Amino acid sequence: MNRRWQIGQLMGVEIWFRLNAMVLSGLLWLVFSFVANFWLGFTWGQAVLLGGTAVLIHWLSETAHHLGHALAARQVGYPMQKIISWYLLMTSVYPKDEPPLHATFHIKRALGGPAASLLLALAAGALLRYLPNDGSVIHALASFAFWENFVVLFLGAFLPLGFTDGSTLLTWWPRRHEPV
Repeated sequence: MNRRWQIGQLMGVEIWFRLNAMVLSGLLWLVFSFVANFWLGFTWGQAVLLGGTAVLIHWLSETAHHLGHALAARQVGYPMQKIISWYLLMTSVYPKDEPPLHATFHIKRALGGPAASLLLALAAGALLRYLPNDGSVIHALASFAFWENFVVLFLGAFLPLGFTDGSTLLTWWPRRHEPV
């Protein structure tokens, strides 16, 4: 399942999807649909619609998170090359021939993604504030967008899991005062 396809380009960054992400998206759609039906009480039609839309929100939120990294990378002068899906997440890819960078550049690039996710969470939270809590599909999707962006892509980004922004920050933060 190493096949991948370029699905577009945003802000000069190529967006690639792997087959494993597409297959797991189908499974995620199924899980979200079951949760919407059994736990949230939506009809099967509503649950399938909600599940598919939640998967779309997940990938759009992941892409926005990485475009936050791309914007920060462009601002520090060492731009990102690609965003590639892997399983249910995405990863930022920088040029292989990039020179060694100072810690502050790595830190700024790492913080760009969580900043974008926090902005999306705040936007979804503001939307929730004005939507009636009527148990509608729209309210459920806005809630999902809030929690996805706040917990998974903002707070979760700071966990030091080896592949997260938190790991990058742990690596480079102690070196931020070293001479250039």
